[in-house]
Amino acid sequence: KSKLVHSIMRHVAETMSVDLEDLYIHVGWPLYKKYGHAFEAFKVMVNDPNSVLDTLTREITEVGPDGQEVKKVVPAISEEVKDALVKNIRRRMTPQPLKIRADIEMKCFQFDGVLHIKEAMRKAEAVGNDDCPVKMKLVAAPAYVLTTQTLDKEQGITVLTKAIQACTEEIERQKGKLTVKEPPRAVSEREDKLLAEHMAKLGQQNEDVSGDEDSEEEEDTGMGEIDLENSGMAITE
Repeated sequence: KSKLVHSIMRHVAETMSVDLEDLYIHVGWPLYKKYGHAFEAFKVMVNDPNSVLDTLTREITEVGPDGQEVKKVVPAISEEVKDALVKNIRRRMTPQPLKIRADIEMKCFQFDGVLHIKEAMRKAEAVGNDDCPVKMKLVAAPAYVLTTQTLDKEQGITVLTKAIQACTEEIERQKGKLTVKEPPRAVSEREDKLLAEHMAKLGQQNEDVSGDEDSEEEEDTGMGEIDLENSGMAITE
C-alpha cells in the first residue's frame, strides 16, 4: 500500500514540478494521520475526491497593503495539482472486475441428451444479470466451466451458485447428472490463462484426431477387391 501511495505521489510531484516533500507535508502525511493510511483516503478519492481534499489546507503568510504580514488559510494544493493527483489515483486504483469460476461435470444419456445439456446451460446463463453475466462453456465432455466477472466477489459467488442450481434442476429433470468439481471461487489471471491454453490444446487435439480419422477413412474406403466371377460383370477379351 505504501509503495503504491508513494508511486502516485512521486509521479504527481515530477509531472507537476512540485516538491515531493512539500506534497507529503500538506497532503500525504495529513491523510495518513486522519485515515490511518493514505491508501484508504485514496480509495475514497476514486469516487469522491472533494470530500477528502477539500478538508486539507495550508497556512501562508502574505504582506498586506500596510506592510504587515498576514497569515492566510488556503487549499493545500492548487487545482492543477489536485486534478493530476485525482487522475493518477483513478488510473492506478480503480477496482478491476474479478473473474469467478466454477468447474462442473454434466452428463445426460437420454434420447436427445445433447439438447437437454444445451437447455441446462441456457438455464444457468439466464441466472446472470448486467452486473454478473454468467457464461458456461464446454472444456471437454463431460467437463464444463461457469464464469462471471464482477466487482463484488460475494455477489459473483452467489450468482454462480444459483446458476449451478438452475443447471442441476434442469438436467436432473431430464434424468441427467451434474457434479460440482470445483465450487465458485475467484481465480487469478494465471489460472484463467491456463484454462484458455488447456481448452485451445484440447481443440487442437480434436482437430488432429478428426484429420487422422478422415485420412484413415479415405484409405479404407477405396475400391477394394472386386469378385469378378460373382459380380455379374461381363468380361470380354
